[in-house]
Amino acid sequence: MRDVCAIILAAGLSRRMGARNKLLLPIDGVPMIRHVVDVYRTAIDGPIIAVTGHEADAVESALAGSGVQTVFNPDYAQGQPTSVACGLRHAPNGRDILIGLGDQPLLTRDDLHTFRTAHNAADLARISIPMSDTQRGNPIVIPATLKARLLEDSRSPGCKKFTRENPDHVQFHALSAPGFYADVDTPEAYDQLSTHEVSLT
Repeated sequence: MRDVCAIILAAGLSRRMGARNKLLLPIDGVPMIRHVVDVYRTAIDGPIIAVTGHEADAVESALAGSGVQTVFNPDYAQGQPTSVACGLRHAPNGRDILIGLGDQPLLTRDDLHTFRTAHNAADLARISIPMSDTQRGNPIVIPATLKARLLEDSRSPGCKKFTRENPDHVQFHALSAPGFYADVDTPEAYDQLSTHEVSLT
C-alpha cells in the first residue's frame, strides 16, 4: 500500500477490561498493541502513528523498536474523537489515511490488502468503511482530500459525526472477515481469542 499512512488509536481508558489495560494483554507473546501495529507494518509502506493516552508510557514501551511514531493525546479521557483528531493533525498531507483500532488482533495483512483494493476500485474521493450486514467495521480509509474537513468541527472532530451527516462522502464495502468487526473490550472477548487463529497474515 503506497501513499498510505495509518493512525492506530491506542489511547482509551480500557474500562470494560477491568484492572487490566487491554492493549497490553499478550497476543502470541507480544502486547496486543504491538501485534496490531506489526500487522499494519506488513501491509503498508507509509508511516504508522499510534495515538496514546491512558497508560501512555506502558503503551509506548510496548511499541519500542517497532518504527511507529507515538503521539500523546492530552484529551484522551474525553473520548475517541479527540484521539482521531490528534492523529489526523500529525498525519502527513497528501496520503490516504487508514484509521484503525489498537484492539483488533484478528485483523490480518490480507484483510487490509483486500480492503485497500476495494477502496481503490471504488470512488477514491469517498471515505471507505467495511460493512457486514448492518455492522460497520474498522479500519476506515480517509482520502487525503477530506483530512481538513474532519478537523473543521472543533466540538466534534473526527469521523463518526462527519460520516453520518455526510453520506455522500461515504461508501461501504461488503467484507466478511471477522478481523474488521472483532475488537477486544472485555475479559470474555479476550478469553474467546483462544478459539481463533491469530496471525499477521
